[in-house]
Amino acid sequence: MTERLYYADSYCTRFSARVIESLAWEDRPAVVLDRTAFYPTSGGQPADRGWLGEVAVLDVVLREEDGAIIHVLECALPGSPCSGEGDMFEGVLDWHRRFDHMQQHTGQHILSAAFEQALAADTVGFHLGVEVSTIDLNVARLDLAAVTLVEELVNQMVWEDRPVNVCLVGLEELATLPLRHSPSVGVPVRIVEIAGFDVNPCGGTHVARTGEIGMVKIVRLDHRGDETRIEFLCGGRALRDYRAKNGMVNRLAGLLTVGHWELDRAVERLRGDAKQLRRDLRRTRKRLLEMEATELVGTADVHGQCRVVRRIWERREPGELRALAQELVQRPGVVALLAGVGERTHLCFARAEGLDLDVAVLLREACVHLGGKGGGRPHLAQGSAPATDCSRVEAALASLFLSPENEQSLTSI
Repeated sequence: MTERLYYADSYCTRFSARVIESLAWEDRPAVVLDRTAFYPTSGGQPADRGWLGEVAVLDVVLREEDGAIIHVLECALPGSPCSGEGDMFEGVLDWHRRFDHMQQHTGQHILSAAFEQALAADTVGFHLGVEVSTIDLNVARLDLAAVTLVEELVNQMVWEDRPVNVCLVGLEELATLPLRHSPSVGVPVRIVEIAGFDVNPCGGTHVARTGEIGMVKIVRLDHRGDETRIEFLCGGRALRDYRAKNGMVNRLAGLLTVGHWELDRAVERLRGDAKQLRRDLRRTRKRLLEMEATELVGTADVHGQCRVVRRIWERREPGELRALAQELVQRPGVVALLAGVGERTHLCFARAEGLDLDVAVLLREACVHLGGKGGGRPHLAQGSAPATDCSRVEAALASLFLSPENEQSLTSI
């Protein structure tokens, strides 16, 4: 059984150990040591990183069948043919990562205890992520004012710099402790105590005093059915988050030439202005569309009582083609055959009410010429084809009127 140095000393960052097993883990070399300060992924806390000798430790995991701690390596250890088995190596932890985890995990203990004491909300899940940590509470919704009070209580515990005590206890002593949750392992049980505030079984790594946690900040509430997920940051993470958000606030205030305390009102004004501009833009576009449609109808080809508008543009969007076609056919007797040529060729055909003409049939004919596809209804059809040049599209549209059936259909209207 590997001696777990992190149980007794979370601040241990260097140690010497002997390799007692070499193996492959998910196609990478790995070893089991006789003693280790590397914490494996467990209890919602990620694994440590660091080095064995000159070799990087990429992951640390628990082997389910026997509880062995597997150190997954970047490459095989130097030494014996069995990748260093029996040899001694110095282990060095990534202290920045370890201390970050200690801050977040100890902060979680205080946060969970505060929610339980203040709001009778029990923690049913914990995850220490790379950027943000979460706890899941067994309540459907939480009042924001009450959550703020919990946050203040948590930070009060930090400012008081209370001792964080860790010990192993047996069955008799365990029965006397005011545990927040019952242990899920057999005795002896490792107990983490925030002096005068919380007692809880835990196998994770923790700071020695609450002051080392730094500020604890709740950044998001996510209501999930019968539970609420709390996202929070501690210590260095909270500082980096504040620095980023403060920088963003100052940049926005500079762009809008207001004080940061005026940002909300400035944004509301911008929203109002943007809403009015969108209304004005819609009205202007409608007027322009009406003018363009009137101009196009004036140049339409006449086939009996039918006026055919056939026009091709470069890089005109499908939505614009549809809007123009629908505006054109508000006028009696108009047939619109419109195309836009760009990364693809877009077609939109439409006809006015009262015309006995199926533009979906015309569209399918055009698509055959252009190698595309499309469809629609007798009064409006759309399609697309691979990119091509305007002359080829012009020829395809013109060919629609070379068909005796189509010409007969148009001139008989």
